[in-house]
Amino acid sequence: MNTPLIDPFARAINYLRVSVTDRCDFRCVYCMSENMSFLPKAELLTLEELDRMCSTFIGMGVEKLRITGGEPLVRKGIMTFFEGMARHLQSGGLRELTLTTNGSQLRKYAADLAACGVRRINVSLDTLDDAKFAKITRWGRLAQVLDGIAAAKEAGLRVKINVVALKGFNEDELFTLTDWCAAEDHDLTFIEVMPMGDLGNEDRLDQYWSLKDLRARLSERFTVTELTERTGGPARYVRLEETGQKLGFITPLTHNFCESCNRVRLTCTGELYMCLGQEDMADLRAPLRASADNAVLESAIRAAILRKPKGHDFDYSRQRTDGQMTRHMSHTGG
Repeated sequence: MNTPLIDPFARAINYLRVSVTDRCDFRCVYCMSENMSFLPKAELLTLEELDRMCSTFIGMGVEKLRITGGEPLVRKGIMTFFEGMARHLQSGGLRELTLTTNGSQLRKYAADLAACGVRRINVSLDTLDDAKFAKITRWGRLAQVLDGIAAAKEAGLRVKINVVALKGFNEDELFTLTDWCAAEDHDLTFIEVMPMGDLGNEDRLDQYWSLKDLRARLSERFTVTELTERTGGPARYVRLEETGQKLGFITPLTHNFCESCNRVRLTCTGELYMCLGQEDMADLRAPLRASADNAVLESAIRAAILRKPKGHDFDYSRQRTDGQMTRHMSHTGG
């Protein structure tokens, strides 16, 4: 292995989040507008290029790979990529291969994912009400997602449910969601919505539900014990003593995880973002395509890591609404 990737603040970068597509089969109101225009195919990294890119990072010390999108499982031929990454799990170069999904394609792919060495997944699910689910996802159907989650359990995958806390939408389902996860033995993480302004005529500020308030509400019914556990990511964890459940809370605006941040994220077009809360990025597609030799790419990766900031500083006046910033943060939750 090469010299590990160390940023200017002596943090070892060993966690890479990779978006494999900008496409999705849902149009969640806080994530995408209904009539999205997607990237031309030539701009996307091919599956072979994604394999080479990820393999290069693994060779440089990345031990955890989280696959995201859009919806990663709608990318044509995506299982060949997972099969390719499985070799790094078998060699010991990669410690964990995981993904974040909306659950719609899990019935089709859960067993194959497990066969590739995926052990746990995050599923984004904000409501257990059919009508509300159809409204917030625009194109999604709850029954299909719940069936997908059941398929994941059958395949032996550990499921974590990511819930974006939305005022006036799922406030009344706090205990419904918590009880369901307890009954199904799913981990659960609540994510504070980021007030990003207008996105498809939805007002983020009206949807803002403070996790402090959510947690206070949980305390009315449960004994909530703070856990010291940290994953290097933004989640803070508690245990509900009555059920034994572990719950995570992600508040994207706080800086409580920056000092231990060990991750970077790669877009489906080969842009590397060194920090989720800043727009500084490095183009890795050009060096990847410039040479069949990995030296150029490795040099570009090292140069990018040296630009990783100490912490994030969200500036909503220039935040791009390119979809998934709320989910971008949720993906970091381990």
